[in-house]
Amino acid sequence: MPAIEVKAFYQSDIGSVSYIIADPESRECAVIDPVLGFNPVSARIDTTPAKALVGWIEKHGYTTRWLLETHIHADHLSAAGYIQQCVGGETAIGSGVVEVLEKLIPLFNLEGRVPNDGSQFQHLLENGAELPLGNKTIRVLHSPGHTPACVSYLIENSLFLGDALFMPDVGSARCDFPGGNAKALYQSIQRLYNLPGSTTVYVCHDYPSEQRPLPCWQSTIEEQQRLNIHLSGQTSEAEFIKMREQRDKGLPLPGAMLAVVQLNLMAGHLPAPDINGRSYLKIPINIF
Repeated sequence: MPAIEVKAFYQSDIGSVSYIIADPESRECAVIDPVLGFNPVSARIDTTPAKALVGWIEKHGYTTRWLLETHIHADHLSAAGYIQQCVGGETAIGSGVVEVLEKLIPLFNLEGRVPNDGSQFQHLLENGAELPLGNKTIRVLHSPGHTPACVSYLIENSLFLGDALFMPDVGSARCDFPGGNAKALYQSIQRLYNLPGSTTVYVCHDYPSEQRPLPCWQSTIEEQQRLNIHLSGQTSEAEFIKMREQRDKGLPLPGAMLAVVQLNLMAGHLPAPDINGRSYLKIPINIF
């Protein structure tokens, strides 16, 4: 049986990676964490990144089965709605998104405008759920900590883990967003570390440095356990929580967060138009 095909799309301006995973035998594919371009200064959406994914799917003749989010993103706008309009697919996210909605809908005063039960996503995924992809199976692993909604997707020997971990030389995700929790992230990563060491790990973000100027998004569980600068196999829970909480205090908010979060709460769809026919975002003052 042919192995899955994995195609990565890296957005250098925000350091995000989107993936298409495909079953060559059935010609079905899933898209993980698709990105729409967004300029927070002009509030203008750019479909170029999403068109690259759509073009690849169409070029290779795949049928889109799933549009999977690992969590509600704070640094990029989800392209799930756009891609669904172009090539279909069903949207899905971890069931913990309901807790995220409970926290963020009041923050942006969106009661009555954004469903608080997660119904804007077609599927809310429980831990251990299995999604068919042709002749393959995608297993859902809850991995909260960065946000309560975070999940990882395991298919064959490949793990797509969202923001739980970055490349070993970058470390781990922040835990200071609403509902984030460093202890929960530590425990989530420990569960992921129980996977076979040969499991290929695909990260959602990479931030190159002077020491490593080229982006990279692929490692293994064994490499993460051995080399991750924030959480190796020897790092205690107390050490990780102390490091993560101290580090998070000094991190600025992502530049587009207050805008894109509102759209991502709606699975990437624009807010309902106002009486003049235009959609608007709400920016809370003196909250963060």
